[in-house]
Amino acid sequence: MNTFTTPWGDLGLTRFPEDPRDPLRAWDASDEYLLRRLEGETLDGTVVVVGDRWGALATALAALRPVQISDSHLTQQATRANLARNRTAAEAGGVRLLSTQDTPPERVDVLLVRVPKSLALLEDQLQRLAPRLTADTLVVGTGMVTEIHTSTLKLFERIVGPTRTSLAVKKARLIHCTPAPDRIGPAAVAEGPWPHSYALPAGVGVMSGRQVTNHAGIFCADRLDIGTRFFLEHLPDRRGPLRVVDLGCGNGVVGTAVAVANPEAEVVFTDESFQAVASAEATFRANTGPSAKAAFVVGDALSGTERESADLVLNNPPFHTHRALTDSTSWRMFTGARRALRPGGELWVIGNRHLGYHVRLRRIFGNCETVASNPKFVVLRAVKRR
Repeated sequence: MNTFTTPWGDLGLTRFPEDPRDPLRAWDASDEYLLRRLEGETLDGTVVVVGDRWGALATALAALRPVQISDSHLTQQATRANLARNRTAAEAGGVRLLSTQDTPPERVDVLLVRVPKSLALLEDQLQRLAPRLTADTLVVGTGMVTEIHTSTLKLFERIVGPTRTSLAVKKARLIHCTPAPDRIGPAAVAEGPWPHSYALPAGVGVMSGRQVTNHAGIFCADRLDIGTRFFLEHLPDRRGPLRVVDLGCGNGVVGTAVAVANPEAEVVFTDESFQAVASAEATFRANTGPSAKAAFVVGDALSGTERESADLVLNNPPFHTHRALTDSTSWRMFTGARRALRPGGELWVIGNRHLGYHVRLRRIFGNCETVASNPKFVVLRAVKRR
């Protein structure tokens, strides 16, 4: 745990899941810059914090009873833990945690935006919040210099109002935005371009030509990425009443392919992104009948899944979490899959060849075989032995 010094006192903060070996902090210079900017400011009314990475902003401002809006289950869990560690029960209980799929507060008096990696997600959230802003709403964004681009500023300008940036401090910048009366409140255009749907190309098995739905922020939201395409070409052919988990489901195209090919299967779609699980449900509903069986779970790497309850786990693990390159996510996914699989059950993984997932799978399962490979990707299979 590291100590985060703020105008409202020192806070002990960690990421989630907490790992004492993790050298990464739960905040960065952009969080520090934003909180210094707010020092001495009168922050009345409803304070909304969007894109708070690990709850640093919501925890620092807990006395103001802010509303945190996040796409990340891990962010929400980190925020709960950091609030419990640093704040009184009354302050911690006053912080509302909403997902990007929830309805925003009716009125927003202070809007603080931690710029996300996805420009589409930023667009979607600003579009949803603009009708809730007033001409007096204080709007401040923050991010590292590498995260704030001309396109970022144009988005604030187009959706909210006149926008300018601060000087850089410790490689961080602030975005100052003045709400324009013709772009906010009743004048705001509530409907944005998301979710977005497209038809899959030919040559991807049972999903060829079928519709996929993507909410803002989903990886490759306007096309099928080449890794998933390769996975669809080499999915296991299983029949019967199996329980299949699409782990890290994204838009759900892999799990939906299983459901289309095997109508007796029950498919569990799970991801730590609220946007992803909503996308997966929309994709599944558009391509299956009313008798198809599925569950949609926002969570962390099968942590809430019953032990030895799955026959097959399909996984395309990410190798970064909130911009940080790390193998901890894939490790949690693989160990969670082994715990969730019944004896004889299988984990199938798609990944870049250079990531060396076969080494980890052999350590966890005691076995791993290559099902298919090309110059960029490899499909691996590990079996839970009896």
